[in-house]
Amino acid sequence: MKAGKMPEGEKTRQCKQEAEQQQKEDEKEGLIEFYGSYQELFQFFCSNTTIHGAIRLVCSKKNKMKTAFWSVLFFLTFSLMYWQFGILYREYFSYPVNLNLNLNSDRLTFPAVTLCTLNPYRYSAIRKKLDELDQITHQTLLDLYDYNMSLARSDGSAQFSRRRTSRSLLHHVQRHPLRRQKRDNLVSLPENSPSVDKNDWKIGFVLCSENNEDCFHQTYSSGVDAVREWYSFHYINILAQMPDAKDLDESDFENFIYACRFNEATCDKANYTHFHHPLYGNCYTFNDNSSSLWTSSLPGINNGLSLVVRTEQNDFIPLLSTVTGARVMVHDQNEPAFMDDGGFNVRPGIETSISMRKEMTERLGGSYSDCTEDGSDVPVQNLYSSRYTEQVCIRSCFQLNMVKRCSCAYYFYPLPDGAEYCDYTKHIAWGYCYYKLLAEFKADVLGCFHKCRKPCKMTEYQLSAGYSRWPSAVSEDWVFYMLSQQNKYNITSKRNGVAKVNIFFEEWNYKTNGESPAFTVVTLLSQFGNQWSLWFGSSVLSVMELAELILDFVVITFILAFRWFRSKRWHSSPAPPPNSHDNTAFQDEASGLGSPHRFTVEAVVTTLPSYNSLEPCGASRDGETGHE
Repeated sequence: MKAGKMPEGEKTRQCKQEAEQQQKEDEKEGLIEFYGSYQELFQFFCSNTTIHGAIRLVCSKKNKMKTAFWSVLFFLTFSLMYWQFGILYREYFSYPVNLNLNLNSDRLTFPAVTLCTLNPYRYSAIRKKLDELDQITHQTLLDLYDYNMSLARSDGSAQFSRRRTSRSLLHHVQRHPLRRQKRDNLVSLPENSPSVDKNDWKIGFVLCSENNEDCFHQTYSSGVDAVREWYSFHYINILAQMPDAKDLDESDFENFIYACRFNEATCDKANYTHFHHPLYGNCYTFNDNSSSLWTSSLPGINNGLSLVVRTEQNDFIPLLSTVTGARVMVHDQNEPAFMDDGGFNVRPGIETSISMRKEMTERLGGSYSDCTEDGSDVPVQNLYSSRYTEQVCIRSCFQLNMVKRCSCAYYFYPLPDGAEYCDYTKHIAWGYCYYKLLAEFKADVLGCFHKCRKPCKMTEYQLSAGYSRWPSAVSEDWVFYMLSQQNKYNITSKRNGVAKVNIFFEEWNYKTNGESPAFTVVTLLSQFGNQWSLWFGSSVLSVMELAELILDFVVITFILAFRWFRSKRWHSSPAPPPNSHDNTAFQDEASGLGSPHRFTVEAVVTTLPSYNSLEPCGASRDGETGHE
C-alpha cells in the first residue's frame, strides 16, 4: 500500500458520512420553495386538497378512461357551480326587498279633514261679471237647445247687462263660442237657424292660436259637460282678473257648519283654516295646526269628528256645479287637499259615518327603489307650501311647463315667482295653449309622471263609509226646530238642506309596511357557501387552497419564463478566453444540464472537500487492487 493513502475503513466511513450529509441537504426544505413543473404542482394539489373529487384525477392515472371521466365530471361541476354563482350575483344586484308588515297599537294623531261647500260662491267682487256671463250663457242655451232659462231679475237690469256685456265680456266670449259638430264638421249655429235633430250633433268649442293659423277642437258627447267646461273656462278668466286673491276670501263658517265636535268637545276657530277653491267654493280644513293636533284616545264614532253642515245652494252658480251637498277629504297634515283626487261627496239629508284605518309605508331608497326622501333630488320645483308628495310634484311640473309654453300660469295651481295667471284680456290664446299642453301632459309627453317619484315615507288612510237617513222621520221636527232657533235655519226643503258627517278611527291598530333588503352581503356569502358545499362538499379553507394553487401557478410560470430568458441569453453571449478563471459559463452550463424538481431559495455555505475526498468512493478499492 502506498504511503499517504487513507485507510480503506476510514475512507469508507467518510464516504458514508458525506452521502448521509448530502441526503440531509436534499431533504432539507427552504423558507420559500416552489415546484419544478406544472405536473408536480397539479399532482400535489390533487393529492392533498380537501375539495372532493380532486384526488380522483391522479389516483386513477393508470386508467385513462377513469381519469378522463373524472376530469370531465370535475370541470362540469365547476361550471355548474359558477353558473349558480352568476345567478346569485344577478339577483343580488337587482336589489330585491322583503316586505315587512307590522301592526302597532298606540294613541293615534287625528288626520286633517277638509270640507268644501261643493259649489263655488257668487262673490261680491266678481258678481257683475258673473251676471254678464250668465246672460251670455242663457242666450247660448236658447240658441243651441231652444231652452229659455228664466232670469231672476227685471227687464231693465237685463238690458243693462246686455249693454255691459257688449262692451266687455261679450267680445272674448264670441272668440270662444259654443259650437255643434256633425260628421267631423264644426259649424256655428245662428240664432235663426232651422230646427235640427239635436241628437245627431256633438257640442264643443274651438280654441285658436293668436294668429288663427291653428285651432284646437274641444268636443263633448254630453251637452251638460260641454256647457260646464265652457262656462268654467270663462269663469276662470274672470277669477284671474282679480288683482288680489284676498277679495275672494269671504268665509261664512257659521252659516255653513252648524255644529262641530271632536272627542265630545266643541270646535273653535283655532281648529280650522279657510281657503277658496275655484270649483268647490269655500273649504275648511280641521286639525291642520301642527302646534296643537288632535289625538284619539279611543276608537269609535264618539271619539272622532262630528259635523252638521248646511247643503243649501243659496246664491251659488248653478251653471258651474250641478250637484248639491258637501265634499270631504281626509289627508295628512302638511299636505295640500286635492279635492279632485281623494275627496268624495256627502249627500244632503244623510248621516255619513266614515271609519278610518291608518297605514304607513316606508320604502328603501337608493338602489332598492326609485323613491325620494324629501323631493330635493327631483328635478321639479315645489310650488306648494307643503312637504313633497307625488301629486304636488305633478301639479308643479304642469304649472312650470304652462308658464314656459304659454307665458302665464293656470289659475287652479300656485303661482310661480315672476308669473301671472292666464287671462284672455292679456293672453289672447292661452286657452289654445292650455288644452294643447293638457293633451301632452296626459300622454306624458312632458315627462312629469316620469320625473315625479314616490316619497319613501307615506301616510295613507283607508276609508269605509256607512249611510243612514238623518234626521229620522220621527225626530226631524224637533231637530229642524232647534236648528232654526240656534242657527236661523229657515229652508223650505229642510231635508235637502242639511247633512251630518262623522269621521273616526275604526280601531287603535295601524299598519306599517316596511321594506328590508332581501339580499345582503352576508346573505350572498352564505348562498355562495351553500353552493360550494353542494357541489364540492368543502369549506372556506378549500377556497384558500384553490387560491394558493392559482398563486403557485403564476409563480412557477414566472420562474420558468425567467430561466428560459437566462438560458437564451447565455447561449447568445460570446465564449470566454481559454485562460480565464471565470466559472460563470461552467455554472450556467451545469445549471442547464438538468432541471431539478424543486427550487430552493436559501443561503447555504458549503466547505470545500478535502483532497482525498475528490477520489471516488466506489473506485478506491479497485485502484488499490490494481497497484498491488
